[in-house]
Amino acid sequence: MRPRTIPRPLVPVALAALLTALAVPGQAQAQDRPASGHTLPADTRFYVQPDSDAAKQAVRSLLEHDFAGATAMAQLASWPEAVWFTDGTPAEVESRARTLVRRAAWTGTVPVIVAYNVPLRDCSQYSSGGAQSDAEYQAWISALARGIGKSKAVVVLEPDALANLPSDCSPTTDPTGAITAGRIADLRHGIDALERQPGTVVYVDAGNSHWQSVGTATKRLLDAGVERAQGFSLNVSNFFATGPSDRYGTWVSKCLWYTTKGPESARGRTDLCAGQYFSPAAPNDGKPGNAVDVDDPSTWHWTDQWYQQTVGTPPVNELTHFVVDTGRNGQGPWTPPAGKYAGDPQTWCNPPDRGLGDRPTANTGTPLVDAYLWIKTVGQSDGQCNRNIPGGTVDPEYGTVDPAAGAWWPEQAKTLVRNANPPLTFAPWGRPRD
Repeated sequence: MRPRTIPRPLVPVALAALLTALAVPGQAQAQDRPASGHTLPADTRFYVQPDSDAAKQAVRSLLEHDFAGATAMAQLASWPEAVWFTDGTPAEVESRARTLVRRAAWTGTVPVIVAYNVPLRDCSQYSSGGAQSDAEYQAWISALARGIGKSKAVVVLEPDALANLPSDCSPTTDPTGAITAGRIADLRHGIDALERQPGTVVYVDAGNSHWQSVGTATKRLLDAGVERAQGFSLNVSNFFATGPSDRYGTWVSKCLWYTTKGPESARGRTDLCAGQYFSPAAPNDGKPGNAVDVDDPSTWHWTDQWYQQTVGTPPVNELTHFVVDTGRNGQGPWTPPAGKYAGDPQTWCNPPDRGLGDRPTANTGTPLVDAYLWIKTVGQSDGQCNRNIPGGTVDPEYGTVDPAAGAWWPEQAKTLVRNANPPLTFAPWGRPRD
């Protein structure tokens, strides 16, 4: 059989796109800058993995003569994404972390690390797993901190761990509250272990704008010791638009200030804080929330008004900062057609026709937002969704069984690139040369 050949005019374009994406981490184009305490400078450049799923898919697509697909995946691979640490022994995680931060330092970039190994992770559902005990977890997270050492790193600490406490899982999961108390202790230990490293910036996860109320999120962040971290993270693995996420995060930050540094009457009273579900400033329209609708940000001005009237303008240097996952929110959340599903349509799980959102950057232009990051790996499945159809295994939105949680899904990755908002290009430092 005659060997297949690639048309010569397409070789330079496809290979340049691919090889540039793969070579980015080996290029020391970004200057290494001195650490600025436990803050994230606006000129920070984040680490690009040379062996990412997108980079590997670019190679496969090129070999299959899918030049458009290869270019799209090479574009995706040129942008930084977080590196997830989800298991392993303390020795293994320490070694892996040390290797990662050294590679990033060599390129003058900063890795974004996700620590995702807390016991009873995801209430033992789609992304189940995690350490078997609090002691095991604390040894694991301490090893991660040692592996980072004096190098620079951004750590997103335990997505969903606060928004989905063991006490939230089911009435029988944590009847005494002991497991939830262990979860809080684990997070506090993690913050302390990581923050002891001079170049590490820690954001403890707080869920998303459509999950816990501002007051509840604030209370849980305080319980976990957020004041000893750089801040909190939002929208990890979700699809809510950047604007509402920024707004929600700003409310949480102001609620943190108001209930810890505000008037004595507000100390510890996180339940007083207005949010995405309710605002005392709104007129009582006879419906829950006093005219504030979580799904209609145009009503959120009532919550803004409460903060203006009640909290005022706290000193910027006393407000807690946060980061937002924008990897899949370019088209916003998915709204299934009315009446299509009788039960929960699982809008968070592999929703169709979504797109990449704002590019990873530490120069966001929003005062309290330290960075927009691609935290959830773009193109990895959320799990095997069935839209809660009894006995169903097939996802009716795709007509097939979805890949398991965390598995690479090329079709989803290509869809996210195709629907990117703004449209995807090569990263400025990864653009092929003319």
